[in-house]
Amino acid sequence: MAKVYFYYSAMNAGKSTTLLQASYNYIERGMQTLLFAPKIDQRFESTVIYSRIGLKQTATPFDEEFHFFSCVQSSLEDNPQIRCILIDEAHFLKKKQVEQLFQIATDLGVAVLCYGLRSDFLGEPFEGSRYLLAWAEEIAEIKTICTCSRKATMNMRIDKEGKAVTIGSQIQIGGNESYISKCMRCFRKEVFSPKQECPMRMLS
Repeated sequence: MAKVYFYYSAMNAGKSTTLLQASYNYIERGMQTLLFAPKIDQRFESTVIYSRIGLKQTATPFDEEFHFFSCVQSSLEDNPQIRCILIDEAHFLKKKQVEQLFQIATDLGVAVLCYGLRSDFLGEPFEGSRYLLAWAEEIAEIKTICTCSRKATMNMRIDKEGKAVTIGSQIQIGGNESYISKCMRCFRKEVFSPKQECPMRMLS
């Protein structure tokens, strides 16, 4: 029976590399995959899933109105060998889209592998991640490390000088120039001053 999987991590842990390797494994065994990536990421000329070690593969772009079930159902009519869909930056999904992913797994029998962040630069959960963590049948962490060598779990947004940014919209596309992975201890130390109230409700 097909399932929905959620692989989460902090920034720069190799999520895209892991996704592309999973897709390759399916294809190597004679099965086909469908890849999806958020349309909001305009860093590349076309919609691709790109890893820091140079791997890349074209993907179907999605926004908050994209209907995953209809797309996969239509694709299966043209190519019944599709056995898995893989979604990069799955934290950008909306609740209704996460619901569609479960419909794909249960009604169409296609495995769904999602890769994304748990929380934003202030420690607040993304909508897509919230429901994937609550509903996914298989959840796994892709680990990475903080600059202090502890396991990193948080995503710190930085400015051009490498200092923590604590004000701004939840979504800001960027890579190493904009974000750095931190453990909770370093995240709290660098993001919040002793006199500043921590806005993370989960820690208040």
